[in-house]
Amino acid sequence: MLYHSTRNSSDPVGSKEAILKGLCADGGLFLSDDIVGAEFDMRSLMDKSYEEIALSVFSKLLSDYSEEELKDCISKAYAGKFETDELTPVTELGKYYLLELYHGPTSAFKDMALCMLPQLMSKALNGRRVMILTATSGDTGKAALAGFQDAENIGITVFYPHQKVSDIQYLQMATQEGGNVNVAAVKGNFDDCQTGVKKIFAEYTKEIDDKYGITLSSANSINVGRLVPQVIYYIEAYKQLVKRGVIKYGDKIDFVVPTGNFGDILAGYYAKALGLPVRKLIVASNENKVLTDFFETGVYDKNREFVKTISPSMDILVSSNLERMLYYASGCDADYVAGLMESLSTNGRFEVTKEVLDKLREIFGYGYATNEESKEAIRKAYEKDGRLIDPHTAVGYKVADDLNDGTPTVILSTASPFKFAEDVYKALFGEIEGAEGDGFRYMDELSARTGEKAPKPLAELRSKEIRHRAVVDKEKMSDFVFDSLSCLK
Repeated sequence: MLYHSTRNSSDPVGSKEAILKGLCADGGLFLSDDIVGAEFDMRSLMDKSYEEIALSVFSKLLSDYSEEELKDCISKAYAGKFETDELTPVTELGKYYLLELYHGPTSAFKDMALCMLPQLMSKALNGRRVMILTATSGDTGKAALAGFQDAENIGITVFYPHQKVSDIQYLQMATQEGGNVNVAAVKGNFDDCQTGVKKIFAEYTKEIDDKYGITLSSANSINVGRLVPQVIYYIEAYKQLVKRGVIKYGDKIDFVVPTGNFGDILAGYYAKALGLPVRKLIVASNENKVLTDFFETGVYDKNREFVKTISPSMDILVSSNLERMLYYASGCDADYVAGLMESLSTNGRFEVTKEVLDKLREIFGYGYATNEESKEAIRKAYEKDGRLIDPHTAVGYKVADDLNDGTPTVILSTASPFKFAEDVYKALFGEIEGAEGDGFRYMDELSARTGEKAPKPLAELRSKEIRHRAVVDKEKMSDFVFDSLSCLK
Protein backbone atom coordinates (compact mmCIF):
# COMPACT_ATOMS: atom_id res chain seq x y z
CA MET A 1 0.00 0.00 0.00
CA LEU A 2 1.58 3.27 -1.19
CA TYR A 3 1.11 6.77 0.20
CA HIS A 4 1.13 10.12 -1.58
CA SER A 5 0.24 13.74 -0.88
CA THR A 6 -3.33 14.98 -0.57
CA ARG A 7 -2.27 17.74 -2.98
CA ASN A 8 -0.35 15.70 -5.54
CA SER A 9 -0.85 12.04 -6.35
CA SER A 10 2.53 11.56 -8.02
CA ASP A 11 5.69 10.18 -6.39
CA PRO A 12 4.09 7.73 -3.94
CA VAL A 13 6.20 6.20 -1.15
CA GLY A 14 5.89 3.20 1.15
CA SER A 15 4.51 3.46 4.65
CA LYS A 16 7.95 3.50 6.29
CA GLU A 17 9.00 6.55 4.32
CA ALA A 18 5.63 8.25 4.89
CA ILE A 19 5.93 7.72 8.64
CA LEU A 20 9.52 8.92 8.72
CA LYS A 21 8.76 12.11 6.77
CA GLY A 22 5.49 12.89 8.51
CA LEU A 23 4.53 15.72 6.17
CA CYS A 24 4.78 15.86 2.36
CA ALA A 25 7.20 18.27 0.72
CA ASP A 26 4.31 20.24 -0.82
CA GLY A 27 2.64 20.72 2.58
CA GLY A 28 0.06 18.01 1.97
CA LEU A 29 -0.63 14.96 4.12
CA PHE A 30 0.24 11.37 3.25
CA LEU A 31 -2.66 9.05 2.43
CA SER A 32 -3.42 6.00 0.31
CA ASP A 33 -6.13 5.63 -2.31
CA ASP A 34 -6.19 1.90 -1.58
CA ILE A 35 -7.70 2.20 1.91
CA VAL A 36 -11.19 2.98 0.64
CA GLY A 37 -12.77 -0.24 -0.60
CA ALA A 38 -9.83 -2.40 0.44
CA GLU A 39 -10.66 -6.08 0.76
CA PHE A 40 -10.46 -6.89 4.45
CA ASP A 41 -12.00 -9.66 6.53
CA MET A 42 -13.41 -7.59 9.39
CA ARG A 43 -15.56 -10.43 10.75
CA SER A 44 -12.47 -12.54 11.44
CA LEU A 45 -11.24 -9.94 13.94
CA MET A 46 -14.19 -10.38 16.30
CA ASP A 47 -12.46 -13.23 18.18
CA LYS A 48 -9.00 -11.66 18.28
CA SER A 49 -7.18 -9.73 21.00
CA TYR A 50 -6.36 -6.03 20.68
CA GLU A 51 -2.80 -6.93 19.72
CA GLU A 52 -3.96 -9.45 17.11
CA ILE A 53 -6.35 -6.92 15.60
CA ALA A 54 -3.48 -4.44 15.45
CA LEU A 55 -1.28 -6.93 13.62
CA SER A 56 -3.98 -7.60 11.02
CA VAL A 57 -4.71 -3.93 10.38
CA PHE A 58 -1.07 -2.83 10.38
CA SER A 59 -0.17 -5.63 7.98
CA LYS A 60 -2.78 -4.27 5.60
CA LEU A 61 -2.14 -0.54 5.92
CA LEU A 62 1.61 -0.53 6.66
CA SER A 63 2.50 -3.26 4.23
CA ASP A 64 6.22 -2.63 3.84
CA TYR A 65 6.81 -3.60 7.48
CA SER A 66 7.48 -7.31 7.93
CA GLU A 67 5.28 -9.38 10.23
CA GLU A 68 8.24 -9.80 12.58
CA GLU A 69 8.81 -6.04 12.71
CA LEU A 70 5.15 -5.37 13.44
CA LYS A 71 4.96 -8.00 16.17
CA ASP A 72 8.00 -6.47 17.86
CA CYS A 73 6.49 -2.95 17.56
CA ILE A 74 3.18 -4.10 19.04
CA SER A 75 4.81 -5.89 21.94
CA LYS A 76 6.96 -2.89 22.87
CA ALA A 77 4.10 -0.42 22.41
CA TYR A 78 1.41 -2.03 24.55
CA ALA A 79 2.88 -4.59 26.95
CA GLY A 80 2.80 -3.43 30.58
CA LYS A 81 1.98 0.21 29.83
CA PHE A 82 -1.76 0.27 30.56
CA GLU A 83 -3.67 0.19 33.83
CA THR A 84 -6.41 -2.17 32.60
CA ASP A 85 -6.28 -5.70 31.19
CA GLU A 86 -8.41 -4.54 28.28
CA LEU A 87 -6.42 -1.65 26.83
CA THR A 88 -9.58 0.21 25.82
CA PRO A 89 -12.53 -1.11 27.85
CA VAL A 90 -16.08 -0.28 26.80
CA THR A 91 -18.35 0.65 29.72
CA GLU A 92 -21.89 1.95 30.06
CA LEU A 93 -23.07 5.54 30.43
CA GLY A 94 -26.85 5.40 30.57
CA LYS A 95 -28.08 4.24 27.17
CA TYR A 96 -24.67 4.87 25.61
CA TYR A 97 -21.31 3.12 25.73
CA LEU A 98 -18.03 4.79 26.64
CA LEU A 99 -14.89 3.70 24.84
CA GLU A 100 -12.32 4.43 27.56
CA LEU A 101 -9.13 5.55 25.86
CA TYR A 102 -7.34 7.00 28.88
CA HIS A 103 -5.73 4.06 30.68
CA GLY A 104 -2.29 4.55 29.17
CA PRO A 105 0.82 6.24 30.59
CA THR A 106 -0.42 9.84 30.12
CA SER A 107 -4.15 9.26 30.81
CA ALA A 108 -5.34 10.39 27.36
CA PHE A 109 -6.33 8.77 24.08
CA LYS A 110 -3.15 9.92 22.36
CA ASP A 111 -1.32 7.09 24.16
CA MET A 112 -3.02 4.53 21.93
CA ALA A 113 -1.08 5.86 18.94
CA LEU A 114 1.95 7.46 20.55
CA CYS A 115 3.06 4.27 22.26
CA MET A 116 3.16 2.77 18.77
CA LEU A 117 4.59 5.56 16.59
CA PRO A 118 8.12 5.53 18.12
CA GLN A 119 8.34 1.81 17.47
CA LEU A 120 7.24 2.19 13.85
CA MET A 121 9.61 5.09 13.33
CA SER A 122 12.57 3.24 14.83
CA LYS A 123 12.07 0.41 12.32
CA ALA A 124 12.08 2.95 9.47
CA LEU A 125 15.24 4.88 10.41
CA ASN A 126 17.75 2.84 8.39
CA GLY A 127 20.71 4.75 9.83
CA ARG A 128 19.09 8.19 9.72
CA ARG A 129 18.57 10.65 12.57
CA VAL A 130 15.19 12.31 13.09
CA MET A 131 13.90 15.34 14.96
CA ILE A 132 10.20 15.01 15.79
CA LEU A 133 8.51 18.41 15.61
CA THR A 134 5.05 18.61 17.16
CA ALA A 135 2.42 21.18 18.09
CA THR A 136 0.00 20.24 20.85
CA SER A 137 -3.20 21.59 22.33
CA GLY A 138 -2.42 19.64 25.48
CA ASP A 139 -2.44 15.86 25.21
CA THR A 140 -0.34 14.99 22.13
CA GLY A 141 2.70 16.73 23.59
CA LYS A 142 3.03 14.66 26.74
CA ALA A 143 2.16 11.41 25.01
CA ALA A 144 4.76 12.07 22.31
CA LEU A 145 7.40 13.13 24.81
CA ALA A 146 6.83 9.99 26.85
CA GLY A 147 6.81 7.77 23.77
CA PHE A 148 10.05 9.12 22.31
CA GLN A 149 11.94 9.67 25.59
CA ASP A 150 15.59 8.65 25.09
CA ALA A 151 14.82 6.94 21.77
CA GLU A 152 18.06 6.26 19.93
CA ASN A 153 18.75 8.66 17.02
CA ILE A 154 15.41 10.43 17.55
CA GLY A 155 14.92 13.80 19.22
CA ILE A 156 11.61 15.51 19.92
CA THR A 157 10.60 19.17 20.15
CA VAL A 158 7.11 20.07 21.38
CA PHE A 159 5.32 23.43 21.21
CA TYR A 160 2.18 24.20 23.20
CA PRO A 161 0.12 27.42 23.59
CA HIS A 162 1.30 29.44 26.58
CA GLN A 163 -1.25 29.45 29.44
CA LYS A 164 -3.85 27.71 27.26
CA VAL A 165 -3.46 24.15 28.54
CA SER A 166 -4.61 22.82 31.90
CA ASP A 167 -2.18 23.00 34.81
CA ILE A 168 -1.91 19.21 34.81
CA GLN A 169 -1.17 19.16 31.07
CA TYR A 170 1.47 21.84 31.61
CA LEU A 171 3.16 19.86 34.37
CA GLN A 172 3.12 16.69 32.31
CA MET A 173 5.18 18.45 29.65
CA ALA A 174 7.29 20.74 31.85
CA THR A 175 8.53 17.84 34.02
CA GLN A 176 9.32 15.46 31.17
CA GLU A 177 12.64 13.69 31.56
CA GLY A 178 14.95 12.58 28.76
CA GLY A 179 18.11 13.88 27.14
CA ASN A 180 16.48 14.08 23.72
CA VAL A 181 13.37 16.09 24.61
CA ASN A 182 12.73 19.82 24.15
CA VAL A 183 9.60 21.74 25.19
CA ALA A 184 8.53 25.36 24.70
CA ALA A 185 5.37 27.38 25.31
CA VAL A 186 4.39 29.68 22.43
CA LYS A 187 2.83 33.10 22.95
CA GLY A 188 -0.37 32.40 21.03
CA ASN A 189 -2.98 29.69 20.58
CA PHE A 190 -2.75 26.15 19.26
CA ASP A 191 -3.29 27.25 15.67
CA ASP A 192 -0.26 29.55 15.99
CA CYS A 193 1.76 26.54 17.18
CA GLN A 194 0.48 24.35 14.37
CA THR A 195 1.04 27.03 11.72
CA GLY A 196 4.55 27.62 13.00
CA VAL A 197 5.40 23.92 12.85
CA LYS A 198 4.10 23.66 9.28
CA LYS A 199 6.14 26.73 8.32
CA ILE A 200 9.30 25.17 9.74
CA PHE A 201 8.66 22.01 7.74
CA ALA A 202 8.13 24.06 4.57
CA GLU A 203 11.12 26.38 4.97
CA TYR A 204 13.80 24.47 6.85
CA THR A 205 13.45 20.73 6.16
CA LYS A 206 16.05 20.68 3.39
CA GLU A 207 18.46 23.00 5.23
CA ILE A 208 18.37 20.89 8.40
CA ASP A 209 18.87 17.70 6.42
CA ASP A 210 21.71 19.12 4.31
CA LYS A 211 23.51 20.92 7.15
CA TYR A 212 23.00 18.53 10.05
CA GLY A 213 21.96 15.25 8.46
CA ILE A 214 18.74 15.28 10.47
CA THR A 215 15.30 14.55 9.03
CA LEU A 216 12.32 16.50 10.36
CA SER A 217 9.20 14.49 11.13
CA SER A 218 6.02 14.87 13.14
CA ALA A 219 4.14 13.05 15.90
CA ASN A 220 0.92 14.97 15.29
CA SER A 221 -2.02 13.18 13.72
CA ILE A 222 -0.79 14.55 10.39
CA ASN A 223 1.66 11.59 10.58
CA VAL A 224 0.10 8.48 9.10
CA GLY A 225 1.91 6.49 11.78
CA ARG A 226 -0.23 8.29 14.36
CA LEU A 227 -3.44 7.82 12.44
CA VAL A 228 -3.31 4.11 11.62
CA PRO A 229 -2.97 2.87 15.25
CA GLN A 230 -6.15 4.79 16.13
CA VAL A 231 -8.15 2.61 13.73
CA ILE A 232 -7.70 -0.34 16.07
CA TYR A 233 -9.83 0.86 18.97
CA TYR A 234 -12.88 1.40 16.76
CA ILE A 235 -12.73 -2.25 15.77
CA GLU A 236 -12.03 -3.27 19.37
CA ALA A 237 -15.08 -1.35 20.62
CA TYR A 238 -17.34 -3.02 18.07
CA LYS A 239 -15.87 -6.41 18.97
CA GLN A 240 -16.59 -5.90 22.67
CA LEU A 241 -20.24 -5.05 21.96
CA VAL A 242 -20.58 -8.15 19.77
CA LYS A 243 -19.02 -10.40 22.40
CA ARG A 244 -21.42 -9.07 25.05
CA GLY A 245 -24.43 -9.65 22.84
CA VAL A 246 -25.31 -5.95 22.68
CA ILE A 247 -25.25 -6.20 18.88
CA LYS A 248 -24.86 -8.94 16.28
CA TYR A 249 -22.01 -8.76 13.80
CA GLY A 250 -23.24 -6.68 10.87
CA ASP A 251 -25.43 -4.37 12.98
CA LYS A 252 -24.46 -0.76 12.36
CA ILE A 253 -23.58 1.55 15.23
CA ASP A 254 -22.74 5.23 15.68
CA PHE A 255 -19.52 6.64 17.12
CA VAL A 256 -19.53 10.10 18.71
CA VAL A 257 -16.06 11.62 18.66
CA PRO A 258 -15.01 14.78 20.53
CA THR A 259 -12.52 16.24 18.06
CA GLY A 260 -10.86 19.47 17.03
CA ASN A 261 -8.13 18.39 14.63
CA PHE A 262 -10.28 15.69 12.93
CA GLY A 263 -7.62 12.99 13.32
CA ASP A 264 -9.45 10.78 15.80
CA ILE A 265 -12.64 10.68 13.76
CA LEU A 266 -10.72 10.18 10.51
CA ALA A 267 -9.38 6.95 12.02
CA GLY A 268 -13.03 5.95 12.44
CA TYR A 269 -13.58 6.63 8.75
CA TYR A 270 -10.66 4.34 7.93
CA ALA A 271 -12.22 1.61 10.07
CA LYS A 272 -15.51 2.09 8.23
CA ALA A 273 -13.71 2.06 4.86
CA LEU A 274 -12.11 -1.27 5.80
CA GLY A 275 -15.56 -2.73 6.43
CA LEU A 276 -16.48 -2.02 10.06
CA PRO A 277 -20.31 -1.75 10.22
CA VAL A 278 -20.61 1.93 11.11
CA ARG A 279 -23.71 3.98 10.39
CA LYS A 280 -22.57 7.48 11.35
CA LEU A 281 -19.39 9.06 12.66
CA ILE A 282 -20.53 12.07 14.66
CA VAL A 283 -18.22 15.08 14.99
CA ALA A 284 -18.63 16.65 18.45
CA SER A 285 -17.19 20.18 18.74
CA ASN A 286 -16.88 22.64 21.60
CA GLU A 287 -17.51 26.40 21.28
CA ASN A 288 -14.71 26.59 18.70
CA LYS A 289 -17.25 25.03 16.35
CA VAL A 290 -15.51 25.55 13.03
CA LEU A 291 -16.25 21.92 12.08
CA THR A 292 -19.94 22.13 13.02
CA ASP A 293 -20.33 25.24 10.90
CA PHE A 294 -18.49 23.60 8.01
CA PHE A 295 -20.73 20.54 7.97
CA GLU A 296 -23.75 22.84 8.23
CA THR A 297 -22.81 25.26 5.43
CA GLY A 298 -19.96 23.80 3.37
CA VAL A 299 -17.87 26.84 4.25
CA TYR A 300 -14.74 26.37 6.36
CA ASP A 301 -13.82 29.71 7.90
CA LYS A 302 -11.11 30.09 10.53
CA ASN A 303 -11.58 33.87 10.62
CA ARG A 304 -13.41 33.92 13.92
CA GLU A 305 -12.87 34.56 17.58
CA PHE A 306 -10.82 31.91 19.35
CA VAL A 307 -12.64 30.71 22.48
CA LYS A 308 -10.77 29.33 25.49
CA THR A 309 -12.93 26.48 26.78
CA ILE A 310 -12.85 23.84 29.52
CA SER A 311 -12.04 21.27 26.79
CA PRO A 312 -8.70 22.78 25.69
CA SER A 313 -7.51 19.87 23.57
CA MET A 314 -10.31 20.80 21.15
CA ASP A 315 -9.60 24.54 21.10
CA ILE A 316 -8.59 24.45 17.44
CA LEU A 317 -9.64 26.51 14.41
CA VAL A 318 -7.58 24.72 11.74
CA SER A 319 -8.49 21.03 11.59
CA SER A 320 -5.52 19.64 9.69
CA ASN A 321 -6.84 16.12 9.12
CA LEU A 322 -9.98 17.39 7.40
CA GLU A 323 -7.72 17.76 4.37
CA ARG A 324 -7.48 13.98 4.07
CA MET A 325 -11.25 13.59 4.25
CA LEU A 326 -11.73 16.27 1.60
CA TYR A 327 -9.50 14.25 -0.70
CA TYR A 328 -11.64 11.13 -0.33
CA ALA A 329 -14.94 13.04 -0.50
CA SER A 330 -13.88 14.78 -3.73
CA GLY A 331 -13.25 11.47 -5.47
CA CYS A 332 -9.50 11.57 -4.80
CA ASP A 333 -9.00 14.90 -6.59
CA ALA A 334 -5.62 16.19 -5.42
CA ASP A 335 -5.82 19.37 -7.53
CA TYR A 336 -9.17 20.24 -5.97
CA VAL A 337 -7.78 19.77 -2.45
CA ALA A 338 -4.68 21.81 -3.27
CA GLY A 339 -6.96 24.65 -4.34
CA LEU A 340 -8.96 24.49 -1.12
CA MET A 341 -5.81 24.54 1.00
CA GLU A 342 -4.42 27.48 -0.97
CA SER A 343 -7.65 29.37 -0.30
CA LEU A 344 -7.43 28.52 3.40
CA SER A 345 -3.84 29.74 3.53
CA THR A 346 -4.54 32.93 1.58
CA ASN A 347 -8.03 33.88 2.75
CA GLY A 348 -8.53 31.83 5.91
CA ARG A 349 -11.55 30.09 4.37
CA PHE A 350 -12.76 27.79 1.61
CA GLU A 351 -16.06 26.46 0.34
CA VAL A 352 -16.67 22.94 -0.98
CA THR A 353 -19.08 21.97 -3.72
CA LYS A 354 -22.55 20.67 -2.95
CA GLU A 355 -21.46 17.22 -4.18
CA VAL A 356 -18.57 17.09 -1.71
CA LEU A 357 -20.71 18.37 1.16
CA ASP A 358 -23.44 15.82 0.41
CA LYS A 359 -20.84 13.04 0.42
CA LEU A 360 -19.49 14.19 3.78
CA ARG A 361 -22.96 14.36 5.29
CA GLU A 362 -23.62 10.75 4.24
CA ILE A 363 -20.76 9.70 6.50
CA PHE A 364 -20.69 12.25 9.32
CA GLY A 365 -23.13 13.73 11.77
CA TYR A 366 -22.23 16.86 13.69
CA GLY A 367 -23.05 19.01 16.70
CA TYR A 368 -21.45 21.08 19.44
CA ALA A 369 -21.64 21.89 23.13
CA THR A 370 -21.03 25.18 24.91
CA ASN A 371 -19.01 25.37 28.10
CA GLU A 372 -22.20 25.48 30.16
CA GLU A 373 -23.66 22.53 28.28
CA SER A 374 -20.43 20.59 28.87
CA LYS A 375 -20.63 21.29 32.61
CA GLU A 376 -24.25 20.17 32.64
CA ALA A 377 -23.24 16.95 30.85
CA ILE A 378 -20.59 16.29 33.52
CA ARG A 379 -23.25 16.74 36.23
CA LYS A 380 -25.76 14.55 34.42
CA ALA A 381 -23.28 11.71 33.95
CA TYR A 382 -22.39 11.74 37.64
CA GLU A 383 -25.77 12.40 39.20
CA LYS A 384 -27.77 10.08 36.94
CA ASP A 385 -25.30 7.26 36.28
CA GLY A 386 -22.49 7.69 38.81
CA ARG A 387 -19.88 8.25 36.10
CA LEU A 388 -17.07 10.78 36.17
CA ILE A 389 -16.29 12.12 32.70
CA ASP A 390 -13.82 14.76 31.56
CA PRO A 391 -14.90 17.94 29.70
CA HIS A 392 -14.03 16.55 26.25
CA THR A 393 -16.08 13.40 26.81
CA ALA A 394 -18.84 15.68 28.11
CA VAL A 395 -18.95 17.42 24.72
CA GLY A 396 -19.51 14.03 23.10
CA TYR A 397 -22.17 13.11 25.67
CA LYS A 398 -24.15 16.29 25.01
CA VAL A 399 -23.96 15.88 21.23
CA ALA A 400 -25.00 12.22 21.55
CA ASP A 401 -28.10 13.34 23.46
CA ASP A 402 -28.87 15.85 20.72
CA LEU A 403 -28.61 13.39 17.83
CA ASN A 404 -29.27 9.87 19.09
CA ASP A 405 -32.26 8.11 17.52
CA GLY A 406 -31.93 4.77 19.29
CA THR A 407 -28.99 3.47 17.26
CA PRO A 408 -26.40 1.80 19.53
CA THR A 409 -23.90 4.58 20.21
CA VAL A 410 -20.29 4.58 21.41
CA ILE A 411 -18.86 7.83 22.78
CA LEU A 412 -15.09 8.08 22.65
CA SER A 413 -13.93 9.02 26.17
CA THR A 414 -10.65 10.70 25.43
CA ALA A 415 -9.12 11.62 28.80
CA SER A 416 -9.24 10.83 32.49
CA PRO A 417 -11.50 13.23 34.40
CA PHE A 418 -8.61 13.72 36.84
CA LYS A 419 -6.59 15.31 34.06
CA PHE A 420 -9.09 18.18 34.20
CA ALA A 421 -9.93 17.82 37.88
CA GLU A 422 -10.57 21.51 38.55
CA ASP A 423 -13.22 21.91 35.86
CA VAL A 424 -14.83 18.55 36.65
CA TYR A 425 -14.96 19.34 40.38
CA LYS A 426 -16.38 22.82 39.78
CA ALA A 427 -19.08 21.39 37.52
CA LEU A 428 -20.10 18.91 40.22
CA PHE A 429 -19.50 20.66 43.52
CA GLY A 430 -18.53 24.29 42.91
CA GLU A 431 -15.32 26.13 43.67
CA ILE A 432 -12.93 25.39 46.53
CA GLU A 433 -12.06 28.62 48.28
CA GLY A 434 -8.40 29.49 47.86
CA ALA A 435 -7.70 26.67 45.40
CA GLU A 436 -8.00 28.50 42.08
CA GLY A 437 -5.49 27.04 39.63
CA ASP A 438 -4.38 24.34 42.08
CA GLY A 439 -5.04 21.21 40.07
CA PHE A 440 -3.75 18.88 42.77
CA ARG A 441 -6.02 20.32 45.43
CA TYR A 442 -8.94 19.76 43.10
CA MET A 443 -7.64 16.31 42.18
CA ASP A 444 -7.48 15.29 45.84
CA GLU A 445 -10.90 16.73 46.64
CA LEU A 446 -12.48 15.11 43.56
CA SER A 447 -11.11 11.77 44.68
CA ALA A 448 -12.31 12.28 48.25
CA ARG A 449 -15.81 13.35 47.21
CA THR A 450 -16.34 10.58 44.63
CA GLY A 451 -14.29 7.70 46.02
CA GLU A 452 -12.39 7.31 42.75
CA LYS A 453 -8.60 7.38 42.62
CA ALA A 454 -6.59 9.59 40.31
CA PRO A 455 -4.34 7.69 37.87
CA LYS A 456 -0.88 7.21 39.35
CA PRO A 457 0.97 9.09 36.56
CA LEU A 458 -1.14 12.19 37.29
CA ALA A 459 -0.99 12.00 41.08
CA GLU A 460 2.81 11.70 41.01
CA LEU A 461 3.29 14.91 39.00
CA ARG A 462 3.25 17.08 42.11
CA SER A 463 6.66 15.80 43.20
CA LYS A 464 8.41 16.09 39.84
CA GLU A 465 11.00 18.74 38.98
CA ILE A 466 10.17 21.44 36.41
CA ARG A 467 12.69 20.92 33.60
CA HIS A 468 11.30 22.96 30.71
CA ARG A 469 10.52 26.66 31.21
CA ALA A 470 11.03 28.14 27.73
CA VAL A 471 8.43 30.59 26.42
CA VAL A 472 8.93 31.83 22.84
CA ASP A 473 7.27 34.22 20.42
CA LYS A 474 5.61 32.42 17.50
CA GLU A 475 8.10 34.12 15.16
CA LYS A 476 10.98 32.54 17.12
CA MET A 477 9.86 28.90 16.96
CA SER A 478 12.40 28.07 14.24
CA ASP A 479 15.25 29.43 16.41
CA PHE A 480 14.16 27.11 19.21
CA VAL A 481 14.14 24.15 16.82
CA PHE A 482 17.66 24.88 15.58
CA ASP A 483 18.87 25.10 19.18
CA SER A 484 17.11 21.80 19.94
CA LEU A 485 19.02 19.95 17.22
CA SER A 486 22.00 19.80 19.59
CA CYS A 487 20.35 16.91 21.44
CA LEU A 488 21.09 14.77 18.37
CA LYS A 489 24.63 15.98 17.66
